[in-house]
Amino acid sequence: MHKITKVVGRQVFDSRGNPTVEAEVFSNNISSIAISPSGASTGTFEAFEKRDIYNKKYLGKSVFKSVEIINKKISKKIKNQFVHNQEKIDHILIKLDGTKQKSKIGGNTTLAVSMAVKKLSAKLRKIPLYKSFLLKNNYKLPYPLMNIINGGSHANNGLRIQEFMIRPDGAKSFSESLRMCFLVINNLRKIIKKKGLSTSVGDEGGFAPMINSNEEALKLILKSISVSGFINGKDISICLDVAANELYKNKKYSIHSKKLLSTEQTIKKYVQLIKKFKIKSIEDPFSENDWSSWSDFMNKIDSKIQIVGDDLYVTNLERLNKGFLNNSSNSILIKLNQIGTVTETLEVIKFAHLAGFKTIISHRSGDTEDTFISDMAVGTNSNQIKSGSLSRSERVAKYNQLLRIEEELGNKSKMNKL
Repeated sequence: MHKITKVVGRQVFDSRGNPTVEAEVFSNNISSIAISPSGASTGTFEAFEKRDIYNKKYLGKSVFKSVEIINKKISKKIKNQFVHNQEKIDHILIKLDGTKQKSKIGGNTTLAVSMAVKKLSAKLRKIPLYKSFLLKNNYKLPYPLMNIINGGSHANNGLRIQEFMIRPDGAKSFSESLRMCFLVINNLRKIIKKKGLSTSVGDEGGFAPMINSNEEALKLILKSISVSGFINGKDISICLDVAANELYKNKKYSIHSKKLLSTEQTIKKYVQLIKKFKIKSIEDPFSENDWSSWSDFMNKIDSKIQIVGDDLYVTNLERLNKGFLNNSSNSILIKLNQIGTVTETLEVIKFAHLAGFKTIISHRSGDTEDTFISDMAVGTNSNQIKSGSLSRSERVAKYNQLLRIEEELGNKSKMNKL
């Protein structure tokens, strides 16, 4: 059995140019590296990030304390532990922190170490990372939920909704799904440019044109789907991430315009958008604590529409259980850094599948070149992955890894069911 001989932490940088934590775990002269991502639109109940808020040299964003914790505390605690005993190692990390939201040593600190251990275990067993999760065979590729127009806290335009995405529902292979998205994105670029708008991209690689209306953004996407030779709602489906936490005030929502509307009025507007634009998935349509609005929405829409909880659940088993009992949604977004260890993340995925929920493995807006989530999507039988647009190397890296997995699976390669 291979034992951990050393753990090294270091400060590196994420896709927004902010410091983040990298951990390298060793078993003698063999090692694996993992990097923690960071979110912009975060849920209140997420695991905390450990940052050096008083270090003015990095504007309070450095992670040298996290690095010190890894090098001095975590390295000692998990040294001589068996690399393949992920649950025990993660339990040591959880116990070392001792708080519900990892506010003592930080979820970014624990996650970098946890992912690096998982990678090292697969490396030492000489198997691909995706074969080290929940599935033992019959691996399937996830459909990409590809962000093509950015709004909200991911862009500087006037769009209320944070992400306008496409999902290539008609694709028969992962490589075909990327080709379909590629065509729509490139045609969208031409349409935006023709209107005299900027084709610069936001944090997650989607275009961030200076437009203010959700419907205007949706019409641009409809046109790009049509010009690409696809049928909206069949070949390509439109999906939204509202990030309603940012648009909630005095028990009302300003999602569809700057005007605050009641839950009932907001639901009515959602139903109109779903019908008009054949929208197939809506993430975070309501605030993280507005449980009754989620349930009301679920009761008023077609059961085939995917309602995704992100800030609502924050990859937390306790909150997911509440959502299941309340009929709050039918899908969950999975973000490793919301909970802080691989083991806790897998527990949430297992429960979600038992409850009949779809699981969507997700990046963060401040991401890195680490492709861990690509392997995890395949290895946990998650039928979708959310990794931004087909631009910015930290986003494309995840899609490229899935292309490699598809190639490795060869004739056995199939797309998951939606």
